[in-house]
Amino acid sequence: MNAHGYRFGIEEEYFLADAETRGTPRHSVKPFHVAAAERLPETGRELLECQVEVCTPPLTDFGEARASLGRQRGALADLAAEHALLIFAAGTHPVADWSRQVPTAGDRYRGILRDVGLVGRRSLICGMHVHVEVPDPEARVDLMNRLLPFQPLLLALSASSPFWQGEPTGLSAYRLSAFGELPRTGLPELFADARAYARYVRIMTRAGAIRDASFLWWSLRPSIKFPTLELRIADSCTRLEDALTIAALFRCLVRRAVRRPDLNAGLDGVSRALAGENLWRAQRSGIGAELIDEAQEVALPFAAALDALLALIAEDAAALGCTAEVAHARTIAKTGTSADAQVAAFDAAREAGLANRQALDKVVDWLAETTRGNAGPAA
Repeated sequence: MNAHGYRFGIEEEYFLADAETRGTPRHSVKPFHVAAAERLPETGRELLECQVEVCTPPLTDFGEARASLGRQRGALADLAAEHALLIFAAGTHPVADWSRQVPTAGDRYRGILRDVGLVGRRSLICGMHVHVEVPDPEARVDLMNRLLPFQPLLLALSASSPFWQGEPTGLSAYRLSAFGELPRTGLPELFADARAYARYVRIMTRAGAIRDASFLWWSLRPSIKFPTLELRIADSCTRLEDALTIAALFRCLVRRAVRRPDLNAGLDGVSRALAGENLWRAQRSGIGAELIDEAQEVALPFAAALDALLALIAEDAAALGCTAEVAHARTIAKTGTSADAQVAAFDAAREAGLANRQALDKVVDWLAETTRGNAGPAA
């Protein structure tokens, strides 16, 4: 177990926007997707044509992850410019109208839209997924249970969706609300063991509710493709360094939970309910949230909750070579998330006399520049 590498992979979803209007592309984006598939085989499609996904190979080094994602972000930005488009990472698109989106062709996507109807077309959202390989794949259900309380903090650090349909939402991570319209989303259930989870999947599949376990869209789940536990709670991170930090924190937490079988053992309905409350607090306030500590029965300032997490995984960060990436969490907590920067850019534009839509265009510009890596402070 000590020699296990805890290999990881990161998947990022991005939005496409019209370079002139900053909204939904006015022309077909199929030529962009064709070119992306030819030039960047790591790219993939998502539910809507205005989205594109990239992924890293299985890795053990965060320097390689930074290089892989940085290269893909830059290449996609260049390709988007060739097609009069912008590309950016955020949990929601600040100005695009969901009713104008075109679904991606394909049996899986057509099946999803047939099953969920209008709420599927309303899923104008982008997230980041992190896979971490575990020594014993049969232990993933137990790990899913025991890592549940940490998900609100990871969401808060990744928050990048304060706008929806051209309006401020008052939330840092509105993406979760839009995604929550779909079935089998949000926090996973607490399963007694791997057999109970397998029984649930078997019944759901035989009953025709799902085709396979990939249709369980929880915020944390065992992958059916890889021997990994997959984190799905995070908004798509505008800043590359923030994405690496979320991945590093999750990777360290997986290692810590494997090596400490007593960590969060025996969670119950109260534990899940408190995690749900904390998830709402993180969604609403991001790094400004106070998170409830079940053991102490108090609400802790975000900085205190983060300090406790970083102390818990310090040994794991050192062992996995990601101390710097983990430490960046304190920078996010001090200087703000993408959501904070977006709101600051919007407020500054409004104070300068720009109309609501013009201010949102400034937000989109900041998102595109920062995703590529060429932006300074938002305001």
